[in-house]
Amino acid sequence: MEQAAEKPVMIVGVDASDHSFYALEWTLDHFLKPTAPNSPFKLVVIHSKPTPTSAIRFAGPGIADVYPFIVMDLKKIAARVVERAKELCHLKSVDDVIVEVVEGDARNVLCEAVDRHHATMLVVGSHGHGAIKRAFLGSVSDYVTHHAYCTVMVVKKQKTKH
Repeated sequence: MEQAAEKPVMIVGVDASDHSFYALEWTLDHFLKPTAPNSPFKLVVIHSKPTPTSAIRFAGPGIADVYPFIVMDLKKIAARVVERAKELCHLKSVDDVIVEVVEGDARNVLCEAVDRHHATMLVVGSHGHGAIKRAFLGSVSDYVTHHAYCTVMVVKKQKTKH
């Protein structure tokens, strides 16, 4: 009996933002929903959970008191992101999905996920930050476009014209 060929892997990076969920929904609508349940891709949704130390923007006396609350808050946010991603996939009839939470900087987490899953495509949303904010925060989409070893698609929400 001949073994079925592995489907190419498509990774979608999500965070708690509407921009990332727009990218997930766009991907589901354009690549996966039309062919569900026989999608040509294996879908992996990745949420990179910030480390507690990266979430703390200050240091000093009292940091030990707030640390457990930050850890708990990051876990709650990650759980909400995972639940929202699974609900959206189910709503679009895409139930064959792997959802992962990986702690770390989104730029590194997504590039490492591409390598680990041998992904064919990585999809991320665009936050639409201006040049100054992007220079300070660093752009995940810009980073993965240059460093991921696969095709990268940046999904932007269309701006409404006034």
